[in-house]
Amino acid sequence: MKAAYEHVEFGASCSVRIYHRRLPGIPFEWHHHPEYELTLTMNSQGKRYIGDSVALYGADDLVLVPPDMPHTWASNRSIDPSNSQVAIVIWFGDTWVRRLADLCPEYSDLRSLLRRAVCGLVFEEGAGAHMRQYLNRLLSENARERLAAVLDILVWLADLPATPLASPSAFEGRVGAPSGYEPEQLNRVLSLIETQFERPLRLATLAKASGLSERSLTRHFLQHLGESVGQYIARVRIGHACRMLADTQLPISLVAARSGFSNVANFNRQFKATKLLTPAAYRQQFTGARRGEDEVTHALSERPPSLESKRAATQRASDRGRRRRT
Repeated sequence: MKAAYEHVEFGASCSVRIYHRRLPGIPFEWHHHPEYELTLTMNSQGKRYIGDSVALYGADDLVLVPPDMPHTWASNRSIDPSNSQVAIVIWFGDTWVRRLADLCPEYSDLRSLLRRAVCGLVFEEGAGAHMRQYLNRLLSENARERLAAVLDILVWLADLPATPLASPSAFEGRVGAPSGYEPEQLNRVLSLIETQFERPLRLATLAKASGLSERSLTRHFLQHLGESVGQYIARVRIGHACRMLADTQLPISLVAARSGFSNVANFNRQFKATKLLTPAAYRQQFTGARRGEDEVTHALSERPPSLESKRAATQRASDRGRRRRT
């Protein structure tokens, strides 16, 4: 299932956009955009899809999604049925944030936050509830007040424990691309893994490409990525397989081959160990959610037009199909 592109309008005088979303239920809308997205979801529970990560979410879910990573939330009920489900969405571009971090030492921690968020982050329990104290400022009519609130939130989050969500290859575009903040030798290896993951990759070959010894390359991976070379390659391959399972109906054997696995049995074993699901069950997470949402419409008056028009077209096609059946 191909992720829809969402065009986010900031306006001529704004650096961030705040979206206050209130509705009976959050629909499955698999999409991506070139901005970072920080989303606080309240009075809602269901499933959260971030790249190749599929997980349950509950009250005060707080997640940071990196640019161009497909994502959606899909609720199954309101925690308090008498009130609407709410999502506070903050969109911002990375260019001005990085420049601010470079120019102002007070904001240098923002570089670390963006680096940590390369695979998406879900923040520790209690973070979402704490963020509620910023809501009045975030929803202010004054654009400067909103920007100041966003900066305060990002600085606070920079030091907050969080769990990565997706695999490095869970992007629509160039996945696992070097951020520019790792050593150049490591950047070369990451680029090589990204373009050659379908082939056998030996540590000696990667070390030669980086100009480092095998021991030094291993140390760089542990220091900058928090895992071994082999673990990183496995995550890239599994992430690529997840994207193919979600976006296509290719046979699982072909998905395995195109993701760098020499046999299906090994692919199934590693996939289940990583995702706690078989490849077929993982694919069903996406097809089942999409099928259920095609039968429901929601009033999303504040949603950016790029997704509104796509959803309307999908609904019209569904209506035509029902009329033909009757």
